[in-house]
Amino acid sequence: MDYLKYWTPVLVLAVAYSGFLVGGDAVWAGIITFPALAVLDTLFPRDYSMRRMRNATLANIPIWLCAIGPVLLYVVFAWRLSVEALSPWQIVGGVLSCAWMGVIPLIPAAHELYHMRGALARTVGRYSHLCILDCTRDIAHVVGHHIDVATEHDGDTARRGTSLYAFTPNAVIESTRYAMRMEANALKKKGLSPWNIRHRLYRAILAQLLFQGLLFAVGGWQGTVFGLCAMTISRFWVESFNYFQHYGVVRVPGAPIGRRHLWNHLGWFSRTVAFEITNHADHHLNSYQVYYKLAPHKEAIVMPSVFVCFLSALIPPLWHNAIIKPALKRWDAEFATAEERALAARQNREAGWPDWQNEPGLAIGKAATVGV
Repeated sequence: MDYLKYWTPVLVLAVAYSGFLVGGDAVWAGIITFPALAVLDTLFPRDYSMRRMRNATLANIPIWLCAIGPVLLYVVFAWRLSVEALSPWQIVGGVLSCAWMGVIPLIPAAHELYHMRGALARTVGRYSHLCILDCTRDIAHVVGHHIDVATEHDGDTARRGTSLYAFTPNAVIESTRYAMRMEANALKKKGLSPWNIRHRLYRAILAQLLFQGLLFAVGGWQGTVFGLCAMTISRFWVESFNYFQHYGVVRVPGAPIGRRHLWNHLGWFSRTVAFEITNHADHHLNSYQVYYKLAPHKEAIVMPSVFVCFLSALIPPLWHNAIIKPALKRWDAEFATAEERALAARQNREAGWPDWQNEPGLAIGKAATVGV
């Protein structure tokens, strides 16, 4: 049964494909899975179970389908635009459906592939990011985020007091700049110019041009323009999800990374449609650990569904006061080291937040979970 659970995102992708094949208002089918998943993930009980999966081939079939499927969906969208005069309302639905498939299930599937050891898997993972305009994303993620997570150097970790609207565009810029800088530095270490033809940016641009050419060949200017609209939305949407997984958590640069240095969202649908990317504490301890062997962090602070977090963050006071401040107050008291509490207190002051570490009755550092 555990193998079947991870066909849930394949089903989500199939719904989007069905909508484009039917046409008309049905092109909204893909984006409608977003509110549907949000409701289901909120209503279903949290899932703390370990998976009983041993066959890597069977476990990886939905990964490959969900990495390649969203890319080909853009071609199907372009085809639909070439055979049917969609109304503005329907075009909006098609754009949003493609954009959402670039978030779920593409990003978790691609993430799993470029953390594998095989060259083919890593290559497919990288270039499946065609539909979020970022075929160098793995550089900033693997080289930067996995080393700097929860520190001030990590562009994927939002500082306390930062709104989703301020975080997301900055994350897009910082991840791109970091990837370009790391690739240039790697070339310089080989004695080459930082802009040598081997720079991965050139391959990323070429791949993107070829993909846009394919969309134009299938769907004309509409296939290219509306495809680009979906890709742009998807890129920003993807970056926004890091906001909920690392918000406000702090770590001293160079200190060991613990399971406590991120937030887990352990809803049944969060775990399955995202291939455990919302249950990735162990992933930061061993980036090669396969998704179905990640253990839920049962001692962690319980967070709401990631869908609830996203929707609440659209109203920053709601996100800050109802969800993240209470969680961070507990985190500072129960999970942070003395050095981390000092960093947290400084961020609280800079954000204009209360100094809860000095509240009477707060048992700072007394819980058994400190340091996990």
